[in-house]
This record gives sequence, C-alpha cells and structure tokens, in this order.
Amino acid sequence: MKVLVTGGSGFLGSHVADALSDAGHQVVIFDIRPSAYLRSDQTAVMGSVVDSEALARASEGCEAIYHFAAVADIGAANSKPGLAIEVNVMGTVKTLEAARQAGVKRYVLASSIYVYSQQGGFYRTSKQAAEHLVENYFERYALPFTVLRFSSLYGPRATSTNTIYRLVKQALNERRLTYEGSGREMREYIHVLDCAAAAVEILQEDYENEIVHLTGHDRMTTRDMMEMIAEIVGGNVSLELNSGTMEGHYVRTPYSYIPKLGRKLIRRTYVDLGLGLLDLLQHVDNNAPAAGG
Repeated sequence: MKVLVTGGSGFLGSHVADALSDAGHQVVIFDIRPSAYLRSDQTAVMGSVVDSEALARASEGCEAIYHFAAVADIGAANSKPGLAIEVNVMGTVKTLEAARQAGVKRYVLASSIYVYSQQGGFYRTSKQAAEHLVENYFERYALPFTVLRFSSLYGPRATSTNTIYRLVKQALNERRLTYEGSGREMREYIHVLDCAAAAVEILQEDYENEIVHLTGHDRMTTRDMMEMIAEIVGGNVSLELNSGTMEGHYVRTPYSYIPKLGRKLIRRTYVDLGLGLLDLLQHVDNNAPAAGG
C-alpha cells in the first residue's frame, strides 16, 4: 500500500513512517523540513499541509494518509494560536480534502487525550476541531478514518519540548531535574515505538471508523518518574519542583470534557518503561556533543 505521512520528519511521524516501511508499505514523507531519518526505501516530499496543490501531488496514488503534522507543543500552541489553528485545523481540512480527492482507503488523524480536558488551551481546541472535521468528512463523503488519541510519549528522536527527553538530558548533563509543576501530575507514559507499531495495526478493518486510545501501561506521577530517571542515571541527581501547576496541563486526569468514547488499544508486547528509559539515556549520551565542542 502506498501511504503518505504528513509530519513524517518529526518525532512520532518518523517512527510511524519506519513502522509502515517495515510492514512492507510504500511510504511518502511529507513535511516542511527534510527528515534526518529518511530511509532508502522511503520518498520525501517537501511542502506545507496548508498547500492544497502540494498535498494533491504528494497524495496521488496513495491508499492511506497519516496526518501527523501539527503544532503539538501546548506552550507553542498557546503562544501562537494563529499558527496552531492554521496547521492543526486548516491542515486537517487540506489533508482531508486531498484524501477525498485521492480516494484513499483510510485517513488516520493523530489526536490527543487532551480532547477530553478543559486544559490544553488552543492545542486542545484545535484537536477537538480536527476530530470533528474527520467525522464530518466521513458523514458527508464516506471517507474511512481512524483517530488515534495519544497520551505522554517518550523515546529516541524526541526534542527538548518532550518532557521525558528534557529530563533525561538534564539528568545526564546537569545532574539535576527541574519541573515547573508540583510533581503530583499523573501520566500514562508510552514508548514511541509502541505507538508506531500500533499505528500500523490500526489499518486492519476492525479499526476502520474508530477512535483509538494509545496510552501506556505505566501510570505514575511526575515526581516518581523523576526519581526513576535519577536512580537509573545514578550518583547525586537533585530534584527541583514547584508548588504550582504547569499552565495548560492537567494534573491527575484529562477527563473533564466528554466527546465520543474511544477504544483503548493495549498491545500484547510493549517496551518496558525502565528499559525504554535506559535506551533513551544511552541514545542521548551517545549523541551528546564532545566536551569543549
């Protein structure tokens, strides 16, 4: 199957592209920037998700579109709401239209469990709107879809906007861990490779026109996560927490706004949290710049 992955140069998108390629699909990566992870069996197309003509060309012959391009950081979305709405909402409209014109068999939207919350600001609002648009296109044009709602991801290829990556890097480089929240925040962490594998699984007919939750097996507070990272790193790593809450982020649960219920996909095999953190620590350490460089 020929598959287009928007945002395929990013953290999650690049892993999904690789998982699709490993499953034997012909992958086309569509992004505004080149991919550092492009494989020889993948094709890259540079373009914006709000460019209808570029999307139409890239979508030609595709049987599925994975829409992962987004302003995904809550802080960035809240500081630049216009950009968040343009990319997350208008980008969804443009990719849905490209999918309809191409006659794809499945449109896959990367969404978030923040659609349930009163937190998340413009990011949450944009993802709620994107989900409604997907359902509208199904109702009007019978465009088959799957919505994937992700929780807290971690793993290789993340950037400093990812909390776990930032904490791991800080623990290695500074021997301290800082967090703006109180440490009571509860999260279900899921390794990006598990998400990527599940994103391929949902092409099965059973997940057509479904909303799927991809959350982790490991539910813990931010403080417990920080202590776990400190213990794995070893030595004297200090923890610094504030008494307040991080703006735009939920504390114990995102479930306050109630949209259509989704199904939770729990894979039989998954990356253990401790092993996943150890792998990420090695990845960050191996890619650290040389001293004095």
